[in-house]
Parts: sequence; structure tokens; C-alpha cells
Amino acid sequence: MLQVEDARYLKKKVKVLSLDVHPTEKALVVNYEMEATILGQLGDPMLGDKKECQKIIRLKSLDAKSDVNTVAREVLDKCKLIHSSKLTEVQHLISYLKARKRTDCKTDPMNRSTNSDLTSSSSSLSTSMTGSLTSSFNKEDLHGTAYFAELDSYQELLYEELPNKIKGTSLILQLARNPDYLSELSLNEAVLGALARVLREDWKKSLDLSYNIVYIFFCFSAFSNFHSVISHFKIGSLCMDILDGELQRADQLREQLSSKRRGGKGSAGSNKGGSASSNGSSSSLNISEGGDGGEEANAAPVMAGMDKTYAKYQAVLDKQDQVLRVCTYLLLNIAEDAKVEEKMRRKNIVGLLVRMLDRRSQHLLLLLLSFMKKLSIYTENKDDMCDLNVVEKVSRLLPSTDANLTDVALRLLLNLSFDAILRHSIIKCGLLPKLIPMIESEQHQQAALSLLYHLSVDDKCKSLFTYTDCIPILMKLILSHSDSQVPLEVMALAVNVAGNRRNAQLICEQDGLKLLVRRAIKNRDPLLMKMVRNIAQHEGPTRELFKAHVEALCSVVSGPVTDEFVLECVGVLGNLALPHLDYTSLLTNFGLLAWIQEKLTPDCSSADDLILEVVVLLGTLAGDECAAAVLLQRGLLTTLVQLINDKQEDDELVLQILYVFYQLCRHEDTRDDVISTREVPAYLIDLMHDNNVEIRRVCDTTLDIIAEQSPEWAGKIQQHKFRWHNSQWLDMVDSYPYGGGEGE
Repeated sequence: MLQVEDARYLKKKVKVLSLDVHPTEKALVVNYEMEATILGQLGDPMLGDKKECQKIIRLKSLDAKSDVNTVAREVLDKCKLIHSSKLTEVQHLISYLKARKRTDCKTDPMNRSTNSDLTSSSSSLSTSMTGSLTSSFNKEDLHGTAYFAELDSYQELLYEELPNKIKGTSLILQLARNPDYLSELSLNEAVLGALARVLREDWKKSLDLSYNIVYIFFCFSAFSNFHSVISHFKIGSLCMDILDGELQRADQLREQLSSKRRGGKGSAGSNKGGSASSNGSSSSLNISEGGDGGEEANAAPVMAGMDKTYAKYQAVLDKQDQVLRVCTYLLLNIAEDAKVEEKMRRKNIVGLLVRMLDRRSQHLLLLLLSFMKKLSIYTENKDDMCDLNVVEKVSRLLPSTDANLTDVALRLLLNLSFDAILRHSIIKCGLLPKLIPMIESEQHQQAALSLLYHLSVDDKCKSLFTYTDCIPILMKLILSHSDSQVPLEVMALAVNVAGNRRNAQLICEQDGLKLLVRRAIKNRDPLLMKMVRNIAQHEGPTRELFKAHVEALCSVVSGPVTDEFVLECVGVLGNLALPHLDYTSLLTNFGLLAWIQEKLTPDCSSADDLILEVVVLLGTLAGDECAAAVLLQRGLLTTLVQLINDKQEDDELVLQILYVFYQLCRHEDTRDDVISTREVPAYLIDLMHDNNVEIRRVCDTTLDIIAEQSPEWAGKIQQHKFRWHNSQWLDMVDSYPYGGGEGE
């Protein structure tokens, strides 16, 4: 036993274990070990003890203008625990503190968008997706501030009872939310292994525990270089199991609540009370009812009990939403690897996401839609979404008060709209009237217009635009646009919509056609003129309105410049088969005839698209008897014969040339000229049995007219038809030997 009189000396020894920065304050943390030894008279140790201590050196005056070297030397002077050899390390830590922003929710990986391609505005998406997630489960005030030096003690809590496990995971989560600690945490396999084990064994017992641990691994998932940590402990697969389990639990709670409600309506018994587990782990609301029932006096307590039960049910769902959300976000982050995403698909990730679309949390819904948008670019996932009727579920979310949610929903529907079946589903769900107002929103305009464009591709859908405000909105966007060229998305939709007769009539109301033509010519906008061209294809009153614009279009066409805009103008003129229009004066007064001859000359090297449109225009001009005569006088028939020789592989061009021949044969004054060329009837006979149905139809009709006019060609045509229909028999007769044999 130690005698007081024997003790002569007390020896203290200090060993610095580590230097670190404070996680939340501008301070250095010195972790050191103090060893105290009592020495006897002869200097021999009689009693000793060791203790780990921590000293916090607060640098309140440290700011952006502070000199790091000066502050570091001041720290060494005032804190004798730190040896002068540590000067460089202290300078490094102070430099980090100087550059570091105050640690708050902004340093949390949950508040950084790791998937900036999910929406056009990644920052707003990240903010919306995080919301109040951290604050809902923030246990920092309850468990105190976490320090990295005490990580081992936090790990020990994971081996104790559930409350201590929750406390330990909450403290570790505080560390994981600071990105500066992730690298060192990733090397501590003992802690991560313990966390993974606890999550795998106890996730059903507590939502708080599940949330804390998944959130810790989520912090790693925010950085691609730490994804190996997630895969090593199979956290992705475990998260999918948690999602499935929590959704099943929610279904059970919902069914219990429904059964209690049905029982409450037929019984006025008192509620003996019940509650969901405080940590959200109970799979039952644990509510029983009893009493005699049937008395009005007992009805009020029953209803009050049901209201209380429903409130507790919603509280559990709200807490559950946070767990679902952090699990989904972790899966979204690691899905940047295509192989990992394929594994998720095989485990039915699409089915889980679609099931969660019934939740009410806006932040969770935004994340789900973002994930589904990413998955929808693959055919297999798109087909799964189609089978699960995802369009109907998404349609319930629109319109939304959350602009980011609306934007992501639109982009998901846009991806799905490449499929014809899903386009039909979008229309069937009544989404079209909901989408039209979004055109006027600057944030949603591009996605809404692109989606509507896809819908307008189907001819059956175009007529549905008539009964919406789409036409007035489009006209406003086109005519009021400040730039010379209207945005592509607006014009693409307008061009398609104008393909419907009733829509074209609405466009032309209130001088709409006049304003469009004037703007198109002024700005030489080819897309706007393409819209006008689609309007011109409709017969009736709409086409009659073009009489006032024919001369302006002819002036543009016969001008010195030939570009895409001129091509569309020629297309408009080609659609204008008007009975009382003086085509002859147009050919002569605007130099249109000479321009046509120039473009069809082989030496001109005109683009095939332009040649086709010029031939279509000739077909329209040839419909007028006087204009047809002028065309023949200028030798256009020979030009067309040469053209059909050169372009005989182009079915569309051949068809349009044959139509010009048909138009010329309709008129008595020009019919003989066509027949007398002999090349034209011969071509018609050769093409009478072409593979193209339309070519055969035009040839038959034209040859019938020629046969009525020329008995000579009538015989040749009849002979050719006979040989064609009896070709097999004729071939057999030609091959049969007719030589005489020896008689008996």
C-alpha cells in the first residue's frame, strides 16, 4: 500500500495524439493523452494513471484577411501542448478553417445535387428535394455535438440497446455530413461494417435508426469515388428491401385504418386508445374498440378517437417518407453506373418507384419523378412503366403548386411520349387541357411544347387541340416574339397543329393569316412559312384567303436568292389550286416561267427538294388550261421527259411528273401535244405496273384519257394490258416446241 511519506515526486507526461479542426466552429481540436506517475524517494514509479483529454483552441478573430503564419505561431506560443515541429500542420489546418464556410446544412451532401442532368435547373431541384429532411430527423440538439476523435465510443453504442444505437448512429451521421471526414470514415471498415450489420438486422425496429444509417451511406453515395463503399456492404440491395418493406407496412396500416373506420361507422363504442410506436416501427396502429354501441351519446368519442388515430397514422407516414426518400436518393446516386442500374431493374426498381407515387410528400415525389425520368430512357424501363400505368399516376400530380415537381413530371412524360401507346395514354388521361396553360410559363414552356409536339404527331390528336386555348396562345407567342426567328419548339407545334382543317381556320381568324405571311416574309422565316404552307393545303374558305398573298409569294420565289425560305414559298404556291386565279399573268408578270425553266435545267444542279417542289407547282399551274398552254409553248414537256429519265429512281418525283402529264391531258388544247411526243405515253405504259400504288393509279387514269383521244395508242395500251395479264401463258406458249413429228 502506498504510504504518503514515501511519495516524493509527481511526474506528468503529455502525448499529443492528433490535431484536427472543429466540425462546426472556427477552432482547433487537440486530442492528447496525459500520463501521471507518482515517484518514490529513489525515483521509482509507485502509482500511475493515463487519461485521454481534449483541448479546444478557438480562433474567434480568424477571418479572410488573417495571416496564416502569424496565427499559427500565436497558437504555438499560447498552447504548450503543440510542439514547434507541428507548425506546418497547424498552418494547414488554419488555412482550411480560413477557407471553410460555416458548417451547416449547405455542407450536407443531401443539399448538393449529384444528378444535375435530371432537370434543367439542378440547384433548384436539389433544394426542393432536400427540403426539411435534415431538420426532421436532426438529433444534434438531443445527443450533443459529435467529434471525430470519439468515433470509437460511438461505435460501441451500436452494440447496445435500440435507444443507444439510435444515439450512436445520429452522432456518426453528424460526422458523415461533413465531407471532410468521409475519406477517413471510408477507411474505418469496423464502423461501416457495424453500421451495415445493424441496418440489416434492425431496420424493421425503428425508422429513426434506418434513417440515420442510410443517411450515413447516402453521404458516401454523393461522391462517385466512395461508391465502392456502398457496393462492398451491399447497401443498395438493402435499401431496396427497406423500400419494399416500408411500402408493405404502409399498406397494412392503411388497411387497419380502413377497417377501424368501417367498424366506427357501425359502432359507437369507446376507443380504448392506441398509438403507433414512438420510433415509427410498429406495423399496427394497435387500436381496439368496445362498448355497447348504438347510442348517440357515444358517437362523439368514437369520432374523436378516429381523428386521433388518423393523425397518428399520418405522423407515421410522414416519418416513413423521410426514410423512403433517403433510400431512393442513395439509389439514384449509385445508379450513375449502368451496371448497377441494370441490377436495380432486375430487382424491380421501377415497380417500387411507381408504388411510391401515391405518397403525399412533395419532396419525395420530386425525387421519384427524377429517378423515373433517368430510368425512362431505356426501353425495358419504359415498357415496365407502361405496364404499371405510370402515366395515370403522374397525371394526378399535375398541375402542381411546386414548379420543380411540375417541370420534372413534364420531362418524364416527354421521355415516355416517344412511345405511341404511352402517347395515347397521355391523351386518354385528359392531360392535354392541363398541358396547354403551361406553354405560357417560362419555366415549363420548353418541356410542355416538346411534349405537345409529340402528341400532335398523331393525326387523331390534332383535332383535340381545337377545343383548347392552344391556338390563341401559339399565335400570341409567334406574333409577339421579339427575335426574327421564333423558337423551334413553338414553330414545331404550330406546324403540326396547322395540319388540321379546323385548327387552320382558327389560325386565320382576325387577320391571323395576313399577320403570319407578313412576319414570315419580313424575317424570311422558313418554319413560319412551313406553317403557312400547311394552312394552304386545306380546301375551302381558308385557301381563298391566300389570293391576297399570291403576288407577294411570287415576288419572293422569282427573286435572286434561293434558300430554304424560297423552298417553302414554292410549296405554298404549289398548294394553291384556286379556280379563279389568273395563273398566266403570274407566269409572265413575275418571271416565274423563266425561273421554273432555270431550276429544272440539268445544268442548274438544283437541290432535289427544290426540284420536287417546282414540279408540284407545275402540276398546280397545269390545272389551268391557259397556263398549261403557256407551259407547253416554252418547251416544259421536253424538260420533264428529260427529268424523269434522270430521276427515275425517285418515286415521289416521278409521281409528281406523271401528275403534270395527267393535268396536261385533261385539257383538249394540250392533250394532242402530249400524245404527239410519244415518249410520254410510252413512259406511262412502262410505269403502268410499277410497285408504287399511286404511280399505277395516275398512269391508269392518264392512259384512259389518251386511249379515248388516240385509237392508235388505245390499241397499244390494250395489247400491253393483255400481255401483262396473260404473261405466264404467253411465256409457256413461246417456249413450247412446234416442230412436226413422224407419223405412224
